[in-house]
Amino acid sequence: MDVKDQRVRFVVLASRAERPFSALCAEFGISRPTGYLWLGRYRQRGVAGLCELSRRPQLSPQQTEPQREAAVVAARMSFPDWGARKLAVLLARRGIHLPVTTIHRILLRRGLVGEADRQRPAAERFERAAPNQLWQMDFKGPLCKGEALGPLSVLDDHSRYLVALEQLDSIRGELVRERLQQAFIGCGVPEAMLMDHGTPWWGRQAPQGLTRLALWLIRQGVELHFSRVRHPQTQGKVERFHGELQRAAERRGLPVEPVARQSWLHEYRWEHNHFRPHQALGMATPASRWQPSTRRYDPRPAEWQYPEGAHVLKVDAEGKIKLGGHHWTISLALAGERVQLEQIHERVLVFYCRTLIRELDLSRQRSTIVDRCLDAEIS
Repeated sequence: MDVKDQRVRFVVLASRAERPFSALCAEFGISRPTGYLWLGRYRQRGVAGLCELSRRPQLSPQQTEPQREAAVVAARMSFPDWGARKLAVLLARRGIHLPVTTIHRILLRRGLVGEADRQRPAAERFERAAPNQLWQMDFKGPLCKGEALGPLSVLDDHSRYLVALEQLDSIRGELVRERLQQAFIGCGVPEAMLMDHGTPWWGRQAPQGLTRLALWLIRQGVELHFSRVRHPQTQGKVERFHGELQRAAERRGLPVEPVARQSWLHEYRWEHNHFRPHQALGMATPASRWQPSTRRYDPRPAEWQYPEGAHVLKVDAEGKIKLGGHHWTISLALAGERVQLEQIHERVLVFYCRTLIRELDLSRQRSTIVDRCLDAEIS
């Protein structure tokens, strides 16, 4: 039976006085004062007085002052997609210092914490040691119903600095290249970039997956990496950012008109880089850990210079090279280009600029496309 039914039974038996009160209390596992308390509450209020009452104290002398609690609520309303940790940093900038747990309790009390806000932290994180060693790039899915495409995001792996956040009309390689040119001019050229197996940087119909955009990036000296198929956690940082962007769009409201939409994205990019504290950075901002790359963009890069003494061959019009009396398929997309060969025992690694694209097995007479996926998941 539930607590109320048990108390009703006790009151009934106690009212009959058929056995000693002490023995009755012992039978129900309660003390004599508790037994008299139940009898008194029943006499005052009837069965309703036997219901379980709230144990919350009537007074909370240590509860946060109304003014400070109002400041927490106002901060949450201004940034409805921010959690307690980020709000604590924001309030501290305004001279209001509150523990993260206190802010979280205030949000819970005010009903400002939903299921979407309850996230488990990543079990393990990996990141590059310095800015611009690796940029992650991906297209966001539609931000709202009726859209076919979300914005293009380019994120620095080390600092989480948002290099670009642009709403494009399509995923055509020419548009992406134009936007990347702007990023390279303003931020320099990264050492490497990480993308998924998607258009326009990867093409199933393109020779060895190398699209025009991919070749353009390689000629800029950018080493390309591709995430493993059905492993979005490899691009964990840009995927997590897309989740934050989606929550911000839903809770703050997203303009429909294209010009206003891009203006909203520019403002959000500035907020992400310069204002919003980042938990993985010790609540610092991405801009505080980022600096432009020293590798400058060249719109007409000279022919790639391989190391002195390197074994270099030219790919013929059929996408092949001749080595050891045998013609090896490299890539039709690289017809007329020079590649570097690095022999290790019976295997030969084929590099185009800084990117490894082929492995030749001399003993088996086999030419294999190199899986350019990153070995580690770098969420």
